[in-house]
Amino acid sequence: MLPAHLRSLSGADREVRLEVPGEPTQALVLDALEARYPMLRGTIRDPKTRRRRAFVRFFACQQDLSHDDPDKPLPGEVAEGAEPFLVVGAMAGG
Repeated sequence: MLPAHLRSLSGADREVRLEVPGEPTQALVLDALEARYPMLRGTIRDPKTRRRRAFVRFFACQQDLSHDDPDKPLPGEVAEGAEPFLVVGAMAGG
């Protein structure tokens, strides 16, 4: 699932279904997302380091996965399509 500003940029629906080779990981899901929507390259991850941008968070199965290793397998419920992998724009300020 994508936040509104990334949906506007990409023209994607709120929920995007992706096929990834092998066991899904954050890196593979984001690779597939950026391949389908090239205009998103550099918005979620730094294009050189491929690290998550500071004001982007990842969630699945009610867990914050933002600081997980990007090559760690996602929860089985995400792989099966029962639960979404959420890309969320973080908020800051006071």
